Amino acid sequence: MHKLIISAVAAITLAACTSDPFTGQQRVSNTAIGTGAGAAVGALGGLIVGNATGANRRNSVLIGAGIGALTGGGIGLYQDRQAAKLRQTLQGTGVSVTRQGNTIILNMPSNITFASGSDNVKPQFYQVLNSVAIVLREFNRNLINVNGHTDSDGDLAFNQALSERRAVNVSRYLVSQNVNQARFYVQGFGETQPIASNASAAGKEQNRRVTIELVPLT
Repeated sequence: MHKLIISAVAAITLAACTSDPFTGQQRVSNTAIGTGAGAAVGALGGLIVGNATGANRRNSVLIGAGIGALTGGGIGLYQDRQAAKLRQTLQGTGVSVTRQGNTIILNMPSNITFASGSDNVKPQFYQVLNSVAIVLREFNRNLINVNGHTDSDGDLAFNQALSERRAVNVSRYLVSQNVNQARFYVQGFGETQPIASNASAAGKEQNRRVTIELVPLT
């Protein structure tokens, strides 16, 4: 079953890849994303459920593929090195790099990722994602949780679906840049987890975001 799900994601991703005219890098076409986002969420979510059991399943898949798990004091050291590399690589891009314990969190705000009401990645953001992909390939002993968020404009159902598509689109592009798809879990939270007030345009801009959580493989 796992192999079937992984193959489905691979087929969707390969079918959707085109050459980005702004960066020259491979990317996912917006048409394919629009028609296939639901399938992608289902496929990725079918392999990785959003709880501890799901994390264990990802661990098993990756360790079975020969990727070594982190142990003991090596976990913090590995994450320290990765966080430092990400901060260096993403300096000046608008992406923040923070730590919560041994989890690294990349916060990608809407001014560099998505316009209001849109799931289309802004053209100028592909180069940032290329840089993220380079680090994720180098530091491959992490699970990758990609979370989409919206502001409060629109109804709950629309925002939930929009947040899922945003998370899928970021994930798919990273997978197209040869980041192992078995590491990913994709989730949308709609407007339910604001980090600023939706009463102002500036606050809404902060709430339209995608976050990437890098959880050590243990």
